[in-house]
Amino acid sequence: MIKIGITGQAGFVGKHIYNTLGLFADKYERIPFEKSFFDDDSKLDSFVKNCDVILHLAAMNRHNDANVIYNTNVELVTKLITSLERTSSKAHVLFSSSTQEERDNLYGKSKKEGRELLVNWAKRNEAQFTGLVIPNVFGPFGHPYYNSVVATFCHQISHGETPKVDSNGNINLIYVGELVAEFIKHIDEAISKGSFANTYIVKHNHEITVLELLDKINNFYNEYQKSGIIPELRSSLDYLLFNTFRCYMPLKTHFPVKFVSHKDPRGAFTEIIRLNVGGQVSFSTTVPQITRGNHFHTRKIERFAVIKGKALIQLRQIGTDEMLDYYLDGEEPAYVDMPIWYTHNIKNIGEEELYTIFWINEFYDPADPDTFFENV
Repeated sequence: MIKIGITGQAGFVGKHIYNTLGLFADKYERIPFEKSFFDDDSKLDSFVKNCDVILHLAAMNRHNDANVIYNTNVELVTKLITSLERTSSKAHVLFSSSTQEERDNLYGKSKKEGRELLVNWAKRNEAQFTGLVIPNVFGPFGHPYYNSVVATFCHQISHGETPKVDSNGNINLIYVGELVAEFIKHIDEAISKGSFANTYIVKHNHEITVLELLDKINNFYNEYQKSGIIPELRSSLDYLLFNTFRCYMPLKTHFPVKFVSHKDPRGAFTEIIRLNVGGQVSFSTTVPQITRGNHFHTRKIERFAVIKGKALIQLRQIGTDEMLDYYLDGEEPAYVDMPIWYTHNIKNIGEEELYTIFWINEFYDPADPDTFFENV
């Protein structure tokens, strides 16, 4: 078991790394971290002593006073180094820097100086250090107006607001899941190679202009949020942006979405889903008081459509306590879509059999199911 602690555990990237490590509980043990540890030497030392690997992600990205950003970020690195030396720690430290290192701003300067301080610590103490210089990161649960323009656009458009575009520059992006894989790769490689004080430039995987990004997100809003159509996803970036967008929607009020039923003397006809992508459609019956699911996906797009009986569909974002409850009745057929990183289930709360149609955008692959079990 590799004991891993993450400063900035509650932040955008930290949360994703923490949750992903939790998928491999037989390999990695997560050492909890709280922001307050930086203000208590004994708690910080205890945290450091318990870690084989420390990912130092804690930092300030934005503030009205750039000097506050600079001072805060350098101070956090200094406090961590002081604790590492007090405890004679040999933990492998990984540091998240930024491609803004070479720009003329105090945020970039704070990241570069922080990385250099940790390089010097590693050399003085013959310890392992990996600095990752990272491009713009996007993905679910990033904070609008703070983490990325993708988060800002997704939040604004999904809530009916009109984004303001000052210039149509190029944006180099990496998806947060791709970045998490990069961190885990360096953790595992350092164990086998025993490398010291290395810095890596993390390459961006996606390029897009501001207006192209805006156009894609507007399309997701018009096709998916307004009309329930799964849009055409031509590239990996389209797919990742769509899954990101879905997590910014007002889920509490958007679902369940009722279908339009066409009734005549023969019975009724109801359209379940319009697709500009492929996938797999399934049908299930569930006896009263039985619950299905209690699992989550990290990439799959999934729809539950209740066509007969009464159901309770529940969602909970991994790492949080808030539960979303949706009550559906086959008398008014409706659907709920499952955002990624939300564990979900469906329970028959009626007195008759529950009929549900499931659509998911991938064929089921037992070798790579992207299905992780956790109770809602």
